[in-house]
Amino acid sequence: MPRFAITALIIKESQQQHGMRHGDFQRYRGYCSRRLRRLRKTLSFKMGNRHKFTGKKITKEMLSDNRYLLLVLMDAERAWSYAMQLKIEANTEPRKRFHLLSRLRKAVKHAEELERLCDSDRVDAKTKLEAQAYNAYLGGMLQFENQHWEEAMKAFNKCKTIYEKLASAFTEEQAVLYNQRVEEISPNIRYCAYNIGDKTAINELMQMRLRPGGAEGLLAEKLEALISQTRAKQAATMSEVEWRGRTVPVKIDKVRIFLLGLADTEAAIKQADDEETKERLFESVLSECRDAIQGVREELKSEQRQRDATVDGEMGKVSNLQFLQSYLSYIKLSTAIRRNESMASSLQKELLRQPQDEEDGKRSPRPQDLIRLYDIILQNLAELTQLPGMEDDQSFQKEIALKTLVYKAYRCFFIAQSYVLVKKWSEALVLYDRVLKYAKEVQNKAGNSKNSLKDLPDVQELIKQVNAEKYSLHAAAILGEYILMDCFIHTPLSDRLDNFTLDPSLVTKHASLVQFPPDFQPISCKPLFFDLALNHVSLPSLEDKLEQKSKSGLTGYIKGIFGFRS
Repeated sequence: MPRFAITALIIKESQQQHGMRHGDFQRYRGYCSRRLRRLRKTLSFKMGNRHKFTGKKITKEMLSDNRYLLLVLMDAERAWSYAMQLKIEANTEPRKRFHLLSRLRKAVKHAEELERLCDSDRVDAKTKLEAQAYNAYLGGMLQFENQHWEEAMKAFNKCKTIYEKLASAFTEEQAVLYNQRVEEISPNIRYCAYNIGDKTAINELMQMRLRPGGAEGLLAEKLEALISQTRAKQAATMSEVEWRGRTVPVKIDKVRIFLLGLADTEAAIKQADDEETKERLFESVLSECRDAIQGVREELKSEQRQRDATVDGEMGKVSNLQFLQSYLSYIKLSTAIRRNESMASSLQKELLRQPQDEEDGKRSPRPQDLIRLYDIILQNLAELTQLPGMEDDQSFQKEIALKTLVYKAYRCFFIAQSYVLVKKWSEALVLYDRVLKYAKEVQNKAGNSKNSLKDLPDVQELIKQVNAEKYSLHAAAILGEYILMDCFIHTPLSDRLDNFTLDPSLVTKHASLVQFPPDFQPISCKPLFFDLALNHVSLPSLEDKLEQKSKSGLTGYIKGIFGFRS
């Protein structure tokens, strides 16, 4: 019995490696086409030639090689990815929706063929269940797009049930994959239930939307539209909003919908556990707020003359529309400040947990990253003070001034941290003193009122941290740079007896006490004496002292032999 690989695992790996991680359906469709071509060439399963198409069907007798099942699976995946690509394009070209439905029907046809082939003795039980779940999922998507809610819900429930049983029957590693599929299907089921008549499903859908990753697939746009419709119905009863002691009428529907959904999103941000979800929710608030502000601006343009002539009796400076624009701008800037503060808090935790470490090729956070975030926060606070209608509000200006001091203190602290990294002790020490100055100003202005600092970073904790850093800074400055330099620690002990450093290698068997072999030392050359006067001395003749050679022949030679030489 050939064992066919897990269908869900094959799909997941293929999608993650070929574009689906970034939602690139066109790239994934191209991958499916290329893989189909390779499989057909390897199996010699060609559909005719370049001149004529000859259709072939895969039969159960061919399943001795499980690559035939893979052929059908890739056909279904190619049709599905093309349908998802057309769904994106149909937002601007509605006629492509017909092609979208055609591709989905094609995908369902291939999925049914896969399930039929798997109903064979040559395929194991797990693969059969996988094929049934896959067919139910694609069938549910087709019914979902056709807005046949009951049939779609039935198909999705069947798929969910199969994956739940598979998750409980196998190892934890495989169960993770099945549970992910269940989580992806659950929002679709609740949306179908809502359209069938279950009005309580809207709350669950909104909670699912706030999960990490949000809604995906066919549900994403439909869920956003559903939430907008629900808020639009509630917005019909909303007529005014109160801020800073002034009540302003709200006549623009876009602004009403945004203000109604703001409370729910704020509550979701507080409940969010991971930074990715918080970031996504913050971006959602900022995007909707920008749209609402744009709606107010358009209204202001249409009533330009009336705006110039309108003078509010209570405030005396700005009209209701201008004040409403100031309120929306306040929400936008405050949300941007909270988002950057959340990002700074996350970066600070990483900075403390992994100081100066590089892991998996990813750069660890630096104090410079935090400085940039606090610069943006201070810029947003400066914009808040310039909002129309807020110039004469003394309590508002004092509140913004207090926040500005707090964030200046934190910005100054991380600038000092960046100087510590490059061993500029004196500059860092001056900046730490500046931080303490800002912190004391905050405490003096806040006084005994703790509500003023309730939503701000803890200044008292910052003071404790600065004092601790100052002690460390003094110690580092006294001990000098050599404490942290590897080149100094590797210097032999005999060359650094006058300097203190913590060197654990001195208590090991390979302690570096003296340099061995020693370096060459320069020494003086052996002296040379030159007799320069000898060149100018006239020596006496010694010719008379030399022995005169006598002329002798054979007789002299004989005498020399016998010793008779005169």
